[in-house]
Amino acid sequence: MLNTNYELISDHLLGIDPKIRFATICDMNGTVLFSAHRKGVQNLLSAEESKKSLQLAVNSWKSRNKFSSKLGIGKYALVVYKKLKRITMPLDSDHILYITTDLEADHAPIIYRAMRLKLDLLHSPQGMP
Repeated sequence: MLNTNYELISDHLLGIDPKIRFATICDMNGTVLFSAHRKGVQNLLSAEESKKSLQLAVNSWKSRNKFSSKLGIGKYALVVYKKLKRITMPLDSDHILYITTDLEADHAPIIYRAMRLKLDLLHSPQGMP
């Protein structure tokens, strides 16, 4: 995934639903490779708090996968807070999609379309953009 166009992937993610606030792609160390936010969306966390939140999500994902040999690899995780929803899912074995939505977003179609987008990009003839 060294030549992956993360900006294009994030743009596609933001295009899934107008209730998506942020779309971030990071590696399994929590290093942000690309992050995009919807115009007009106000951050609820400071830059430092956002970085810590992302690291906690990555660490949670790593913890979940400790039982993948018995349960299978996780497809996504959804956390609902009082002010937003956070969806995390693997892009591949080394990268995570981190998506936040407005609280009133219908998360099921967003998750489905994000997973479909991931599969389409991973299995397209030209590979990842």
